[in-house]
Amino acid sequence: MAWFKRQEKGITTATEDKMDVPKGLWYKSPTGKIIDADELARNLFVSPEDDFHVRIGSATYFEILFDNNEFVELDKNMTSKDPLHFVDTKKYAERLKDVMEKTHLKDAVRTGVGKSKGKELVICCMDFAFIGGSMGAVVGEKIARGIDHAIKNKLPFVMISKSGGARMMEAAYSLMQLAKTSVKLAQLAEAGLPYISLCTDPTTGGTTASYAMLGDINISEPGALIGFAGPRVVRDTTGKDLPEGFQTAEFLLEHGFLDFITPRKDLKDKINLYIDLIQNSNIR
Repeated sequence: MAWFKRQEKGITTATEDKMDVPKGLWYKSPTGKIIDADELARNLFVSPEDDFHVRIGSATYFEILFDNNEFVELDKNMTSKDPLHFVDTKKYAERLKDVMEKTHLKDAVRTGVGKSKGKELVICCMDFAFIGGSMGAVVGEKIARGIDHAIKNKLPFVMISKSGGARMMEAAYSLMQLAKTSVKLAQLAEAGLPYISLCTDPTTGGTTASYAMLGDINISEPGALIGFAGPRVVRDTTGKDLPEGFQTAEFLLEHGFLDFITPRKDLKDKINLYIDLIQNSNIR
């Protein structure tokens, strides 16, 4: 009974003497590597142990790409409505309210205008934390307005995709955004302005079927999942085993769907390099 009652403490540290470890102090990558959270943040949320690129949101991408993190956000208060009065496990209107409170975002995309390496550009960046980065009417409208701003001011346009695809709660309203954004990108091309598309993990569904693959140059972060239907759906539909690495950025690069894979630490330099090359201007 002495063992169970712990009348005398042995070499094992007593529970009451153990130090509480705050949540988030450590990060475990999918390969099992343990990384200090502060070190991970300093490394732009890329594991120094295995180069795994942790998912990040628009705030971090803007900080990486805009000089001194200085930019003006366009249409920052635009929010989705519920025209179909959609209900699944809960009302869509309630879901929107809950996710806004949780993420402090208005929808799944933000548009910033600012300087990167001294030259002004427009960046639209998706947030997966907002209903899986799904594309609804507001996402399509904000991207369209971002492109309009680029055309009006003769600026390069950068799209950072991170999405599960169309937003089912908006049905046809969501699907309309594929055509809407594609038409706007055609207008951008007619204006002779560069469009760089950055696919991040994950870029799937209607996002892939529209603006994510329409860049003058399509790039991706290492290891990103990129495809239309997910691997499980493809496997179940075809009844066949999928090739190794199917729908990864590396697989798509090998098969000609991407132009480059760019590590996060090099994004600012590479995106501006591609813009300079397209515009035939001096390399910054």
